[in-house]
Amino acid sequence: MIDRDPIPDDSTADDTALDDTALEVIASSLPELGPLDVHALYKLRVDVFVAEQDCPYAEIDDVDADPGTIHLLARAPDGAVVATLRVFGSDAGGGVMHIGRVCTTPAWRGRGIAARLIRRGLVLCRDRPVEIGAQAYLERWYEQFGFARCGPDYLDGRIPHLPMRRDLLE
Repeated sequence: MIDRDPIPDDSTADDTALDDTALEVIASSLPELGPLDVHALYKLRVDVFVAEQDCPYAEIDDVDADPGTIHLLARAPDGAVVATLRVFGSDAGGGVMHIGRVCTTPAWRGRGIAARLIRRGLVLCRDRPVEIGAQAYLERWYEQFGFARCGPDYLDGRIPHLPMRRDLLE
């Protein structure tokens, strides 16, 4: 089922104010998205991760198509997809969830959209632990959501990353 909601105005001191509250968030598995949304999702990710970050690799993987993976897309008033992330993991036995492929188109960065998508993704993870592979320079940014480093730095392509985890909150 596709869930369409406006991004809530829940800014924190760590967010840059969003100057346009008319953004809509779509939460859906890939098979439920329309072809134009799938195209926009992949185009944004390829533009950011492959072209902008100069990491030539196959951006599309089997996690995307898994029916349990939920893609969050932030849509601007003109219909353009301006940010995205995906949430996946195991529902069995309170398994670990993952948030990844977090990106925002350059023209929409600095407005708190990714932070709002992260918070929405954490809601989807419910009370389960969440792991991410964060670009190293974003470690402090992810800490505001309760993530902490849980291992050594590593390279993903040529970009320094680090594993982070958010355990159950008390």
